[in-house]
Amino acid sequence: MSTKQRKRIWAILAIYSLLIVYFMFFGFGRPTAAGGLQEYQFNLMPHTLALKFPNFSDLKYFHIWFFNLGNLVAFIPFGILIPLLLRLKFPTFIALFFSGILILETVQMLTFLGSFDIDDALVNTLGASIGFYAYELGSRYTDRGKRAIAILLWAGVFSFAVIGFSELLSKMAAPVEGPEQVLSEAGSLPYEPDQRFQIGSERIEPAKNLYSGNAEGPTEFVYQLDGKDILLSLNYGIPAAAKSDTGQIHISVDGKEVDTYSVYKEPNSANASETAMEKVNELVITIEGEVMLWDVTFKEMGHWWSD
Repeated sequence: MSTKQRKRIWAILAIYSLLIVYFMFFGFGRPTAAGGLQEYQFNLMPHTLALKFPNFSDLKYFHIWFFNLGNLVAFIPFGILIPLLLRLKFPTFIALFFSGILILETVQMLTFLGSFDIDDALVNTLGASIGFYAYELGSRYTDRGKRAIAILLWAGVFSFAVIGFSELLSKMAAPVEGPEQVLSEAGSLPYEPDQRFQIGSERIEPAKNLYSGNAEGPTEFVYQLDGKDILLSLNYGIPAAAKSDTGQIHISVDGKEVDTYSVYKEPNSANASETAMEKVNELVITIEGEVMLWDVTFKEMGHWWSD
């Protein structure tokens, strides 16, 4: 490779690196979002990779799918350009690249222009690895045109394989819902007629349990769940006979509030919600106002390897 060609590739690498840094720190409205952050955001434990093939439901959230794909594809050129300039073996290349990504992720967190996300760092590094091996296989062709085509084809094949593996891994790691269990506190079946009530035009007849708030002060219900991962489901609303028009429901896990629902008499209709919670020891449901909760249940979440 001539000196002129090397300078040209160095220039391309420098410009491309600046573009990536710009998008990591200033793209996607990061400075505006940073104004609302008051504590560092970070994820140090790897989860499943956010890579999958698009389906019909992804059309609604196409920007999220495209962003996750970009975390992989945007870093493929580094695996091609750097080996063009420096003779590095893969372990050395990937160690240096991963270290650089970790530094950028840390700066993102410290400047409140993003978060430190180990999953993003791993996907970025996978992208660079795809580029490295695509270049290794494509560089066997002496003809420049065939070499470029081969590199692109191998990059596509490896990307397809990585996304497929990621999707398979996500499905294998997805939590499995256990049988529905009743979170019981008030009443027992069968319910008396006075435990039926009206919300708007809908007649509510609780089938499993019933929780009642009052206008005098908060009503608290406490449960010990021994560190379970759960999916909590509840129905709620303000009965037509209630004197107050508003109320709130607070869901807390081990002393930390994880969800809050503001409930209004108008529009007068029943509501339902689900909340996923991990490692729940003490679950506290606090009702403020004349809010009714009924048929409150949970499903324990597990994985196939924990059976």
